[in-house]
Amino acid sequence: MDFSLARRAMIDSQLRPQAVTDPGVLAAMGAVPREDFVPAEARPFAYFDRSIALEGGAAMMPPAALGRLLSELAPRAGERALVIGDASGYSAALLSAMGVTVTSDADGGDRVDLLLIDGAVDMIPDVLIGRLVEGGRLGTALNDSGVTRLVVGRASGGALGLRTIVDADVALLPGFERPPVFIF
Repeated sequence: MDFSLARRAMIDSQLRPQAVTDPGVLAAMGAVPREDFVPAEARPFAYFDRSIALEGGAAMMPPAALGRLLSELAPRAGERALVIGDASGYSAALLSAMGVTVTSDADGGDRVDLLLIDGAVDMIPDVLIGRLVEGGRLGTALNDSGVTRLVVGRASGGALGLRTIVDADVALLPGFERPPVFIF
């Protein structure tokens, strides 16, 4: 399989039609070999616009959903980003290709300009919102009664104003479920 042709097809038939037009995002997604980040048995499907199951119950976000989030977040070279749930390393590699310094939770809780939660979540923990600098941006897929929607937000005064972008088929990220509530 010619993966370079598959990457070009992903850009032309999946990303651009889904409003992924940021030149930096397109360049990174055209240069970083997604097939190197998927399990060996999934390599033929690396450029399909669907989630790819990874070890431990995690999943790789579909290319169009990830590309759209990154376009909306508008990463800039020199910024610091925290990526949560990126079990494959692909999202971090894309941000790095755009000149963003990607940190991990082991970095001592430093505040970041950009926070990407790589998967769908039921809720965004306040502790993560607190990791953003004033004006910092967050992007993820938010689960709303079984429908996942891509959302982005900007930190202001310790709060995060979210804006819905589009519905997207993004797998739930383990560990971000809403706590059960008691109903009498």
